[in-house]
Amino acid sequence: MRNKLIVGSVLVAFVLGGCANMTETQKGTAKGAGIGAGVGAVVGAIAGKGKGAAIGAAVGAGVGAVAGNVWTKRQEEQKRQMEEATAGTGVAVTQTADNRLKLDIPSDISFAVGRADIQPNFRTILDTFATSLASTPNSNVTIIGHTDSSGSDAVNNPLSLNRAASVRDYLTARSVSSSRIAVEGRGSREPLVANDTAANKAKNRRVEIFVAEPAPVAAQ
Repeated sequence: MRNKLIVGSVLVAFVLGGCANMTETQKGTAKGAGIGAGVGAVVGAIAGKGKGAAIGAAVGAGVGAVAGNVWTKRQEEQKRQMEEATAGTGVAVTQTADNRLKLDIPSDISFAVGRADIQPNFRTILDTFATSLASTPNSNVTIIGHTDSSGSDAVNNPLSLNRAASVRDYLTARSVSSSRIAVEGRGSREPLVANDTAANKAKNRRVEIFVAEPAPVAAQ
């Protein structure tokens, strides 16, 4: 079994190491397939069914090709648009390690304390964001709401979810399909900084928006 686990690790390392001369799209697909293959090999090893590692690796590669994200020219353009739209607002626009576009929306422009209705300055940003999503029709959006530690979980958990839902509803009202959007509320469980000052609590009250473009499935 140990040898099979090593096979899975080697598969992942081999694919990730071979990405140096690939385009961003190729890198995303290769990384997803490689990681999937490694996971598949481990699953096969645990199952202990003779050729399980090899079969698991092959199946895992197919799953990885679906599960991996790619960073395309469309997303690069979307990132540029959102950087321009949010300049000077405090919104952070970044590319994550797993090839997602991330918008980190601070509390001072998104929601008032204890409220889930969208503030005027946030609407302008979401209008641009909704328009930019038209250029990435295959992308999926995840919206995560966060609160500070003031109040109990009984208050913070639904408040964080309601904030994420408010963003979703605003986008769907601007022709973004609800089937593309997932929402989560994480209450005060994932603070960026300690909740020990008013300024720090404001940093922890935020909404994070992620846009992922799944890698295309390789031809079989």
